Amino acid sequence: MRIVIRIGGSVVASPINTELLGKYAEIIKTIKNDGYEVAVVLGGGALAREFIGIAKNLELDVNAQDEVAISCSRLFAQLFLKKLGADGCSRVATSLDDAEHCLSQGGVVVMGGLRPGITTDTVATLLAERIHAELLLKGTDQNGIYNKDPKKHPDAVKLDRLTFEELTNVFEQNEHKAGIHQIIDPEAVKVLKRNRVKTIVVSGFKPENMLAAIKGKNIGTIIN
Repeated sequence: MRIVIRIGGSVVASPINTELLGKYAEIIKTIKNDGYEVAVVLGGGALAREFIGIAKNLELDVNAQDEVAISCSRLFAQLFLKKLGADGCSRVATSLDDAEHCLSQGGVVVMGGLRPGITTDTVATLLAERIHAELLLKGTDQNGIYNKDPKKHPDAVKLDRLTFEELTNVFEQNEHKAGIHQIIDPEAVKVLKRNRVKTIVVSGFKPENMLAAIKGKNIGTIIN
């Protein structure tokens, strides 16, 4: 079984949490040792948004803003890959072809951003599509998807299950912009509606949630 694990920058990189990154490395090793093929996509978090702000102040265009954010996410990916040691591939995958080749060699794929115009959310959904993953797990700064932003609305209700069609209705933003921050970005939603990979969104602050989701425990929000 192939699994894509998306670790949000809001979890491990806002601020940078080396202890949590280390715990994720151990969890990923456990998942791999349990016989799963694993690919991991990391976001750039606050550091990426800081550099987007710098690029904006320099009056650089959106593509340039995205490019610096991609570089930040790949730095986190490089650190994580080093922490995985022998279980990881030889280098950070910078294309879907790289990722597919790495997986075929038996290593854990680690990626950051891919190209301007898409976030690491979309990278994870495109990767899941390319490698025919059976499950996409996302660790974020909420314990699932809510009917509206719980940070703005105290009466927000957590949704235990969603269909792919319902995804569009629960998010405020419906187009990409550099540094966009919502549970699943608009482009990723489009890809999910196309490839229909079962997706589970959980709190990323507890890496063990990934194992629980794989084992079928009722956790987070399930999209299928």
